[in-house]
Amino acid sequence: MKSPLPTVEGQKSSGIPRVGITGGIGSGKSTVCRIFHEALSIPIFYADIWAKKLLNFDPDLREGIIGVFGPEAYTPDGEYNRPHVAKIAFSDPAKLAALNALVHPAMEAESLEWHHHQVELGFPYTLKEAALIVESGGHQYLDFLIVVTAPEDLRIQRVIQRDGVTEEQVQARMRGQLPEFDKLKLADFVIVNDGSEMLLPQIWAVHQEILKGPIEYG
Repeated sequence: MKSPLPTVEGQKSSGIPRVGITGGIGSGKSTVCRIFHEALSIPIFYADIWAKKLLNFDPDLREGIIGVFGPEAYTPDGEYNRPHVAKIAFSDPAKLAALNALVHPAMEAESLEWHHHQVELGFPYTLKEAALIVESGGHQYLDFLIVVTAPEDLRIQRVIQRDGVTEEQVQARMRGQLPEFDKLKLADFVIVNDGSEMLLPQIWAVHQEILKGPIEYG
């Protein structure tokens, strides 16, 4: 990967690495992120949490979503009506594409603004955690991509235990994500979270490489 960092119009790259971290469901992204934050004090942008904030509080995004999915996209109390939007989006590819076209640019702009703020606070790089960072194309705006990997059977068992769902339900979720193999092809760093290799030494090694900064392009 290691592509030059694109800039959002009107904003310039700070030169401080933006690092993405992703992996299939049950791979243990959250555990790896927690170590980066607690052991190395690296700030983390959790895409799911920020997406919920934007969907509820960004007026431009709200207007766009209502334009595509109707006023029922928000409850009478003004909260984002996820079940309503999801039911329509996942049965209509055009509506899903329209939703992504609204949400992903808003998320990228928000994450870039957040990144610049962390840089001002003196952090050496930032992490952006997102399950669909590759599927959304968000990896193109980053300096490095970390993929957390684990065997599929182990991932399934983790999710069953964590969420109290069936194996069939987990497999259905997996089918909604890009195969792990395709994500690994784009990875700059791979962290194996299968229980046989200690995580901290792997994370420390990745941390040291990131501190060297992104590859310079002439």
